[in-house]
Amino acid sequence: MAPISIKRILISESVDPCCKKILQENGIQVTEKQNMSKDDLIAEIKDYDGLVVRSATKVTADVINAALNLKIIGRAGTGVDNVDVDAATIKGIIVMNTPSGNTISAAELTCTLLMSLSRYVPQAAMSMKAGNWDRKKFMGTELYGKILGIVGLGRIGKEVATRMQSFGMKTIGYDPITPPEVTATWGVEQMSLEQLWPQCDYITVHTPLMPSTAGLLNDTSFAKCKKGVKVVNCARGGIIDEDALLRALESRQCGGAGLDVFVEEPPKNHALVNHPNVISCPHLGASTKEAQARCGQDIALQIVDMVMGKSLVGAVTRNHSEGLTQGACEVEISVNGSSYRATGSVQGGVPVLLELNRSVFRQPVSLTGNLLFFKAVASPPLLPSVTGLLATAGVEMESFSAPAARSGDQWYCVGLSSLLVDLGALKSLVKAAAQVSV
Repeated sequence: MAPISIKRILISESVDPCCKKILQENGIQVTEKQNMSKDDLIAEIKDYDGLVVRSATKVTADVINAALNLKIIGRAGTGVDNVDVDAATIKGIIVMNTPSGNTISAAELTCTLLMSLSRYVPQAAMSMKAGNWDRKKFMGTELYGKILGIVGLGRIGKEVATRMQSFGMKTIGYDPITPPEVTATWGVEQMSLEQLWPQCDYITVHTPLMPSTAGLLNDTSFAKCKKGVKVVNCARGGIIDEDALLRALESRQCGGAGLDVFVEEPPKNHALVNHPNVISCPHLGASTKEAQARCGQDIALQIVDMVMGKSLVGAVTRNHSEGLTQGACEVEISVNGSSYRATGSVQGGVPVLLELNRSVFRQPVSLTGNLLFFKAVASPPLLPSVTGLLATAGVEMESFSAPAARSGDQWYCVGLSSLLVDLGALKSLVKAAAQVSV
């Protein structure tokens, strides 16, 4: 990939010092300013080529549109919930995170909450500090032989599974992207959510927060679970419907909850936090010295590699995710002697493409607007190269949908402001291409 000029970077939050050190050692000027208001950030950002954040800074469309020179937004952590990726993509700003930086820390906290729920460890400790000796009050259950349902089988879900298997738990799960034959190699049997809910003694969620996962555990899904099921959320606030969870706790349909994340942080739902069967933490999933050092180092090195034209790691693009899809149809189309097999569904009243010729998209592709499909070898330089070519042709990229696989020939989909006049311009980058206006 071609080098990208990054001369000045603003770090707007408390990031491990190694981040600033690595950037400065590679000739990048770094300014650290914390606790800025939105207006302060809008006024400040115009002077920088790059911005590094954690989770507190909200990089909204207003901030992005005020950034005259911004080329990179780096989040020292997993996910980009606090960044308007749509607005950044439209302006050609690369957004990247550190997807593996806090994996172990988040997985360990999840396991800690699962164990604490089974033995009431925090409640017993508080009782002891109050001068009590209530052995009978805190009768627990063993994890051995129990069934753990894992919704979301990415990096963190995998680490949780392997650790809890050492306690003799049976692990089952659901994930629309990771193939069942892959999760089977690390001891997780995949099934539909309808099959999963009634089997679980414990449920832990490890999905992004998106329209289809908001309120994934709700009144309806809780009613399908075993009475007394215990749940853990160290992923994103809102995946578990907090009001439904409180109702399930009060009716004892849910026997306990371990919560590290909330819809509002700090949480205002005090009835939930104060419930005797809830163990809550102030968003500590990545709060270990090791995770913070890893994330700070990773984001700095990723930026340096991008500047030097070596690679583009951890980049994300516009998220079309409607997410966990149950029910899809498959069609086969013949065009000019070539056969194409597509799998799709309807989500929120909008048709979406899930898979094209065995290329499974990381997020469903919304079949609306001007769409460019192309097949190419998966590689880090692909996105910036395509973006540059489109810009040269006077066409804006409005979305980018990548496949889950990261090697070999894969199909991609790009949403365009207008169709390309000449697809031949892509010949140097892709093996096949087609465009359609829906």
